[in-house]
Amino acid sequence: MSRYRFPDGFIWGAATSAYQIEGSPLADGAGPSIWQRFAHTPGMMANGDHGDTACDHYRRYKEDVQLMRALGLHSYRFSVAWARVLPEGTGRVNQKGLDFYSRLVDELLQHGIQPNVTLFHWDLPAALDDRGGWLNRDSAHWFADYASVVFKALDGRVQRWSTINEPWVVTDGGYLHGVLAPGHRSKYEAPIAAHNLMRASGAGIQAYRAVGRHEIGVVFNIEPKYPASQRPDDEAAAQRAHAYMNEQFADPALLGSYPPALKDIFGDAWPDFPADDFQLTRQPVDFVGINYYTRSVVKHDEQGYPCRASRVRQHHATHTETGWEVYEQGLADTLMWFKHRYGDLPLYVTENGAAFYDPPVAEGEVVEDPLRVAYLRKHLRTLHQCIEDGINLKGYYAWSLLDNLEWSLGFAKRFGLYHVDYASLTRTPKASAKFYAKVIETNGTALA
Repeated sequence: MSRYRFPDGFIWGAATSAYQIEGSPLADGAGPSIWQRFAHTPGMMANGDHGDTACDHYRRYKEDVQLMRALGLHSYRFSVAWARVLPEGTGRVNQKGLDFYSRLVDELLQHGIQPNVTLFHWDLPAALDDRGGWLNRDSAHWFADYASVVFKALDGRVQRWSTINEPWVVTDGGYLHGVLAPGHRSKYEAPIAAHNLMRASGAGIQAYRAVGRHEIGVVFNIEPKYPASQRPDDEAAAQRAHAYMNEQFADPALLGSYPPALKDIFGDAWPDFPADDFQLTRQPVDFVGINYYTRSVVKHDEQGYPCRASRVRQHHATHTETGWEVYEQGLADTLMWFKHRYGDLPLYVTENGAAFYDPPVAEGEVVEDPLRVAYLRKHLRTLHQCIEDGINLKGYYAWSLLDNLEWSLGFAKRFGLYHVDYASLTRTPKASAKFYAKVIETNGTALA
């Protein structure tokens, strides 16, 4: 038996999100989202890019399912655009929007690919943002009502659900630093938005228990923090950064509390949340999704906002186009930390991948991307070792199926297994797609 063979039943997948690939954001009665609004606000997006066309997946989904079939995917993780289903965020259901996801699910199942549905991947309906968005405590109930509509339509065919994807990014980028939708910059707003996101996740899980028959969980992006030196102030900075990025969201969901360091980080901006809220945030989950891309080495920095810490670039390392260090050991450290802190929950790596330079126009039948192939090989070998070390890991989803809109970075950063020519929308496999297909076909033995 090959040294890299994964357990029988291990799920191999790939992931995307709605606003990044679908295009046609207002088609068939859909309402605008905060990302539709943000992308059309001058100066917010690199190169003036937006998601009006993106990868045109809304119209080309059957073609894209064929790409998944060529990879041999067991599962496809995608998100539902809330405003397609509920144009005003609450109330009236837009059946045409819901029907798109129903057709996509049917197409996946027809080709033996299990849908893995994320309910919220950052694209809050603009109508709800006008009512305060995640700063409004009612947002938890808005989310549960929306989730119930989607559950009732799709749960008979969808066996795996996630509530919220990467709540840290929503709050850090959208409410603290203003670089992501909705573009706010407030130390006072960020913890409120974060808390309401976790209340919404809990409310969504409650809603699922009322009508659902399969599995539901939540997805966190975890970035391990390592001190730049053994100096006490650097070690304390790493602990603060870790509490802020990682424990701030997993703790209320899985432990029913917040780490004490957050009061130190936010100072007078940290609210006293009602104790009853944690009965809502801490709902039993069937699994947790972990999105892992890189690590941070940090030092104490009084000007480092908000944690009094700043990242120290590792000059000896390979870095991706987004400036992220390639550090596969961080994935192992993340999964082991998660097990030790939160128990032996079933885990999925729900996103993992890298942006490296690919030409705008594909030349030939395959785009060569050796750095991405190396990235995948290193991280998948690490995951195999994690399983041998006792991590309860059930599956892996590469980010991303397609080159797509990398949020406010626009189309300049390519993460896809398939190259997208944004002028013609032609899809071309990269060498990483061929490599990943072989890994799937051999259940990991091709990693040798």
